[in-house]
Amino acid sequence: MFKHHDTLRLFVEVAKYSSFSVAADGLNMTKGAISYQIKTLEADLGLRVFDRNARGVTLTAEGERLWTSCRSNYQGIENVLSALKSQPMRSLTVGMSSYFASRWLSPRLMTFMQEFPDIQLRIQPMTQLFDLERQGIDIAIRWGNGLWDDVEVTPFLPMSAWPVGNPAAAAKVRQVGLARALTEFTLLRDHDDSNAWSDWLETAGLPAQDRKDTLIIPDPNVRVQAVIDGQGIALNDALVSREMSENQLVRISDVELANYGYFVVMPKNSIRSASVDAFANWLEQF
Repeated sequence: MFKHHDTLRLFVEVAKYSSFSVAADGLNMTKGAISYQIKTLEADLGLRVFDRNARGVTLTAEGERLWTSCRSNYQGIENVLSALKSQPMRSLTVGMSSYFASRWLSPRLMTFMQEFPDIQLRIQPMTQLFDLERQGIDIAIRWGNGLWDDVEVTPFLPMSAWPVGNPAAAAKVRQVGLARALTEFTLLRDHDDSNAWSDWLETAGLPAQDRKDTLIIPDPNVRVQAVIDGQGIALNDALVSREMSENQLVRISDVELANYGYFVVMPKNSIRSASVDAFANWLEQF
């Protein structure tokens, strides 16, 4: 029987990273220490678990099988320990964009804190709401259409999305028409593989565009300011009502993505603690 449980646990952690150097930073260890421990593991097993190359490390086929097996077992143990540790002290880390936190959550948050004074709440601003478990997020609020398979999804706040520009962009649309103007605007997106603009173009009955003049701005607040500054157009929602009332932003089309909005998401197969349930139930009142 393999006895080096600590080394095996280290392997599970290192397997999450693409290089020993990155793993060393994330685990607060030296690269040499990690390399030594992995070599010890491989010697004990009599096989290689990582392929080393100039760009980093990748799991071998055997390493992938070992990681899959160990990860599920360790996760089960950690889930139980996490549930046990949550009593009696309750803590909760909620992930969301700073855009949503400042424009929707902040005015309402005091009611949660008054209702649940025993929950130590941490709001974690995030621009990429992926891999929640690794980032220590208990529950998060993510924008989009809800069609994600990496998390458990619960509908929360439907909020149609539509394109906005600054007054100059709106004038351009009135002058040459929406279809022509779209070919001249830079489309601002939230991340590389976002389908939002493709979904909107399809809904609007406009041809899909293989565009290179896109600008990726993960932070929604920065993206709003970029539109105001004339750097392009973006898909937004009713949370920009202040900027629209002040004529800083103008809706440039009546076409909207009605199935978009904000969804409550949690890591898959996570144990719902009492604090997670409290926050999720609190959200349902809105």
